[in-house]
Amino acid sequence: MTDTGSIDRPAETSAEAAAAEALSAALAAQGGDLPPDLLVFGEEVPARNRQDWSRQPPVRPLALARPRSTAEVAAVLAACARAGLAVVPQGGLTGLVRGAHPVAGGVALSLERMTGVEEVDVEGATMIVRAGTPLHEVQAAADAAGLFFPLDLGSRGSCSIGGNVSTNAGGNRVIRYGTARDQVLGLEVVLPDGTVVNALNRLVKNNTGYDIKHLFIGAEGTLGVITRLALRLQPKPAALDVALCALPDYASLLSLLSALRARFGPGLTSFEAMWDEYLDTITSTFELRRPFAAPHRFYAIVEISRFGAGEDARLPDALGELMEEGLIEDALIAQTEREAADFWKIREIVGDLRQKAGPLVSYDIGLPAGVTDRFVETSAARVRAQWPDAMHLAYGHLGDNNLHLIVRSPACGTDQPREGFDRAIYDTVREFGGSISAEHGIGTTKRPYLGHTRSPEEIAVMRLVKRALDPDGRMNPGKVLEEEG
Repeated sequence: MTDTGSIDRPAETSAEAAAAEALSAALAAQGGDLPPDLLVFGEEVPARNRQDWSRQPPVRPLALARPRSTAEVAAVLAACARAGLAVVPQGGLTGLVRGAHPVAGGVALSLERMTGVEEVDVEGATMIVRAGTPLHEVQAAADAAGLFFPLDLGSRGSCSIGGNVSTNAGGNRVIRYGTARDQVLGLEVVLPDGTVVNALNRLVKNNTGYDIKHLFIGAEGTLGVITRLALRLQPKPAALDVALCALPDYASLLSLLSALRARFGPGLTSFEAMWDEYLDTITSTFELRRPFAAPHRFYAIVEISRFGAGEDARLPDALGELMEEGLIEDALIAQTEREAADFWKIREIVGDLRQKAGPLVSYDIGLPAGVTDRFVETSAARVRAQWPDAMHLAYGHLGDNNLHLIVRSPACGTDQPREGFDRAIYDTVREFGGSISAEHGIGTTKRPYLGHTRSPEEIAVMRLVKRALDPDGRMNPGKVLEEEG
């Protein structure tokens, strides 16, 4: 057994020193062969593990654990349980709601070393993967096997598959394949007391009692730590046809979505809507070439997947007919992968906007498609009634009822009025019968508004589940639900 108690543990206070000693002693008491670099303490915790992409003020945890195996995750959680320490799981740290933000005096548990695809079953179209594996590696492994993993996000190069599942991420192809939840057949999870639950089911049909994986998908690490996943793979498309369409009004945007659904059915794999203020801001801020010479009110990126090797590209004909009907004002069809990537860049480069524009506040909202534009107009009016100079950018996965907003008041500089923006936006979401989170989760930033979307009875059931699996409230405390005390 490695003597973890001999690790140099810089600490600023005697309380921290005592907690660090208790953690090391609890880990050593379990026996077994644990690596000397499993834990680092105090100021040795890297800066990247002190905050997530929400860019809230960093917090230095008591310690950082970087396990390489499920057994090491279990050892850390058991030791933290014995020492009475909070644990915050961390994946790729690309979350926007402070779900992976550490807590002072607690332990950050990073899965960055638990990477790799363990197995691809081509005949069964399944994959076993470790939770810390970046999403793009999962996609690449499926592709190398002649299959397709459809979950896709702009942060694919840095987000982890475990984090995607813990937040039930959505992304660009939900309209066809569903959210992260729909890609998971089974999982392995470590409970807060260190118990390992192996539920790595690989069967599509397995009707044997409670399907416990759903307790942990979307739970944001508040009930346990997902360590391995059994993922469902899909047939690989023979080709992807991508187009950028310009439309005169919101009714035309909805009609285009309906027409493409009717024409292509499940072949419609992406439908990304952009309001004019969004496209104008993105192209000017990043000095991108405007796709159309004339301005338009709405834009949509359309992706059609073709699966048969001899299947004709029917998207040009469909868009031509819709232009003749006056539904579409203009359209560009990508002739190469590079051109398709240029279309998608307009949509995905938004993640870098804060680096150019300065501090901003982003929103991830679920709304019925029929009311989405009225919501955008109403929320923009309410925000600008208080901050007349406010930027209010709207875009999103319209085909699966997901709207994203970016709000910023240039006059407020680095001190953006987040609480004021939140009240204006989330109160409007409630009025329109929407969800305060479509795919990013709750974390702590949306926690005060959970009741806007969930009934008191639903929240009470959530608390029952939390108490059952984490009775001491140590697992990612304060995330999703208010702490009880």
